[in-house]
Amino acid sequence: MTSEPSGPAEPGAHYFRTPKETSARQEVEIMLAGREVTVTTAGGVFSGDRLDLGTRVLLREVPAPPPEGDLLDLGCGWGPIALTQALHSPQATVWAVDVNELALELTGLNARRAGASRVRPVKPDQVPDEVRFAAIWSNPPIRVGKPELHAMLLKWLPRLLPEASAHLVVQRNLGADSLHGWLQTQLPTGWSVVRAGSAKGYRVLRVTAAASN
Repeated sequence: MTSEPSGPAEPGAHYFRTPKETSARQEVEIMLAGREVTVTTAGGVFSGDRLDLGTRVLLREVPAPPPEGDLLDLGCGWGPIALTQALHSPQATVWAVDVNELALELTGLNARRAGASRVRPVKPDQVPDEVRFAAIWSNPPIRVGKPELHAMLLKWLPRLLPEASAHLVVQRNLGADSLHGWLQTQLPTGWSVVRAGSAKGYRVLRVTAAASN
């Protein structure tokens, strides 16, 4: 999940470390995959007191994930995207990736509460190299800066299976259109990048792998 942390921490800081102190945890009731679920959130992770607008736009615009295979939530925060993938596709393995240990703890807690037993909250280097993804959903951390963001996308997008798609939600005034153009220049021949949706100042970009990659 992306862009603005809750609380007074420096923007983007929570993407690289688990904070030493966090605000009190709280329970929030939200709708995910057509179900009302109760989740635990906390300060020190992105959008620690609510389901943020960008993620709401993504979850509204993205098609249902494949029913099986490996799915990726890149930058999972407290887990709304990973939970949605898992609730839609209970036979799939959902890799919920984050560098923030508190985010991983909360995602695991929320997955267990929702009965989503195939969610795997892990740090990036804990995903086996051989895993290839049938879908990637992400509200990527735009505020970490372009070099870090670009490196992250070029690490994970090539792990899509042939003809599989990633859906990324990016705020328009934080560079969604420039990211769209950059991806078109960086990805291999045969890949496509299109705007799959737009709402409330956000773009949803769909990146689709070539038929063989």
